[in-house]
Amino acid sequence: MTGWEAFAFNFLNPEVAAQYAPMVLAGLGVTILLAMLVIASGLVLGLALAVLRAFGVRPLNWAIIFVVDVFRALPPLVIIVLIYFGLPAAGLAMSGFWATWLSLTLVLMAFSEEIFWAGISAVPKGQWEAGRAMGLHFLPTLRLIVLPQAIRIAVPPLVNRTIAITKGTALGSVVAVSEILGAAQSGMAFSGNPTPLTLGALAYLVLFVPVVIAGRWIETKFAWRR
Repeated sequence: MTGWEAFAFNFLNPEVAAQYAPMVLAGLGVTILLAMLVIASGLVLGLALAVLRAFGVRPLNWAIIFVVDVFRALPPLVIIVLIYFGLPAAGLAMSGFWATWLSLTLVLMAFSEEIFWAGISAVPKGQWEAGRAMGLHFLPTLRLIVLPQAIRIAVPPLVNRTIAITKGTALGSVVAVSEILGAAQSGMAFSGNPTPLTLGALAYLVLFVPVVIAGRWIETKFAWRR
């Protein structure tokens, strides 16, 4: 058997690929669901914390900064392991799926809060003064004038952070989540052949190449309008 034949047998085996492709496709569905949940919850919580920080209540701001810095500093894998194995000791057991969701949500919340806050801080003070000159109080000024501009400023870095955190769904395989990587690893273990890992790599390309292209388009569009 030549070198290429050995490579093809191990990584491009058509029989193994046909047998375990349904497993990898099921993992692709789990990855998409998990990524959508993480993006929705993480961005909403991050925006909520940034809005609360805009009120300028010092004890609250210190608490927000502390929480954000903790989850920005900790590796996502460490958070997943702590939640999955630590919460049961407090009587709060979670499945691997939900432990991964909560962990990645907290990480995205922390980074998106900083990005949203940077966008709010970047809006010129004259915009706040213009709102007051129009007779608007703090909340209407924030909602109608400042936040639309801040979100537009925040979109490009948010796109990059969102793509990065959704690729972190592969960490769920550590706590037995059958997403793409977990399904591919299971297929490899059952078959004794790494072809399922090749299928997993292809599944990630199919999922994330369009996301990266869309992200580049969004970044360009918002950067041009800003």
